[in-house]
Amino acid sequence: MTQMIDKRPDPEALSRIKDILGPKGWVDDADDLAPWLVDSRGVYHGRCLGMARPGSVEEVSQVLAVAYDAGIEIVPQGGNTGRVGGATPDDTGHQLLINMGRMNKVRDIDAANYTMTVEAGCILQDIQRAAENADRLFPLSLGAEGSCQIGGNLASNAGGINVLRYGNARDLVLGLEVVLPDGRIWTGLRRLRKDNTGYDLKHLFLGSEGTLGIITAAVLKLFPLPKERAAALVALDSLDSAVTLLEKARTASADALMSFELMPGFSLDWAEKHVEGAKQPFETTYDWTVLMEIGGTKMDGSAGVALEGLLEEAFEAGQVVDAILPQSEEQRAQLWFLREAIVEAQNREGAQIKHDVAVPVSLVPDFIRQANAAAIALMPGIRPYPFGHVGDGNIHYNLSQPVDMPVETFFAEQEAIHRAVHDVALSMNGSISAEHGIGRTKRDELLRCKSDVELDTMRALKNLFDPKGLMNPGKTIPAPR
Repeated sequence: MTQMIDKRPDPEALSRIKDILGPKGWVDDADDLAPWLVDSRGVYHGRCLGMARPGSVEEVSQVLAVAYDAGIEIVPQGGNTGRVGGATPDDTGHQLLINMGRMNKVRDIDAANYTMTVEAGCILQDIQRAAENADRLFPLSLGAEGSCQIGGNLASNAGGINVLRYGNARDLVLGLEVVLPDGRIWTGLRRLRKDNTGYDLKHLFLGSEGTLGIITAAVLKLFPLPKERAAALVALDSLDSAVTLLEKARTASADALMSFELMPGFSLDWAEKHVEGAKQPFETTYDWTVLMEIGGTKMDGSAGVALEGLLEEAFEAGQVVDAILPQSEEQRAQLWFLREAIVEAQNREGAQIKHDVAVPVSLVPDFIRQANAAAIALMPGIRPYPFGHVGDGNIHYNLSQPVDMPVETFFAEQEAIHRAVHDVALSMNGSISAEHGIGRTKRDELLRCKSDVELDTMRALKNLFDPKGLMNPGKTIPAPR
């Protein structure tokens, strides 16, 4: 007979946690909790003991120490903008949600050293603005930047539109402050560009999705603030020309190319149809378009000259058939608004099955063609909607339901479609998760795409840091085969 394990927490432990946090740091009202118990896609719904909102690293430490002794499971959470269910508690009601939103201070900006030290609850957009006020750039930029928190960005190794030039979140960190599952604090807030003193522990927590500890602060890299930005929305003669144009743009700009975003032409029509303020700028709907941007550190027009020269060459080679070059900052912002609008447009067009894959940049066109063929073979009438950061090989390979197909019928084939699309990516030595993480959604898919050695090593690290298995259980790391 199987013995049931009672995971209900010790009331005394919960009382101690409430005392540590005080009234400002504890939430248990059902209405106040509701928005934090469902993931951003509305796929996962959970319950919790309550939500801790610590105001300092010391409070995080004390709460985790009590929870560790009492065997209380912890779900760390930032802005709750994740796409794979990694920050949503399960439905037992026995897990403690720890939201980092109150730890939102910029502790230090060292402009001479090009660093900024921030707490985990800082909103990404606020960090960008603080850097800009110091005449510096923090380049991490993504659609949810107005509400996502930097701790979550780092825990999921977020990407965004500027990875091509500046790298993922992992590449933008010099040091971390982390609270371990037993409450111990690792203070690794070093501002060093070189520190060759053994294992670089910060990389274990970057991308760990809260399964090894809670990031409470970070030292971030800053960069010179671009003084000018030259953008263009271009229509391509073919999908293959995206890779050719990318290569030419990197060379022509001396690798000052910041963004290179691929969009199917019809996505611009959908944006105009569904999103207020979005307008299809071309008179013709082309098969493929790219929004690209070059940054310059001088106000001398050199970025624009480089872009115009590049496009002239591409026009002569027949790779670009049309282009929109904004003549003002307002027009440039409108093009980027259009890029973000295509995401909302697909939401308005019906149900979707989404993927966040990466393949070598040169194979992006082949991936899209093969994935399209595989999806259509499984479901005739399905509408592929691939877009994204082709400059770093990351395609958001989304699929919209066939017109007039019931949603239930569409989602009944979801697992088969996931497998088919992932198979194409894996056949190209690609990844099933480029920037969204693993969470719950892709946890068991890791069994197909990681070797036993990799999985055993991940489990060993998890057991080393979290021997009781209390940190974000059920996320990221699959059970053994």
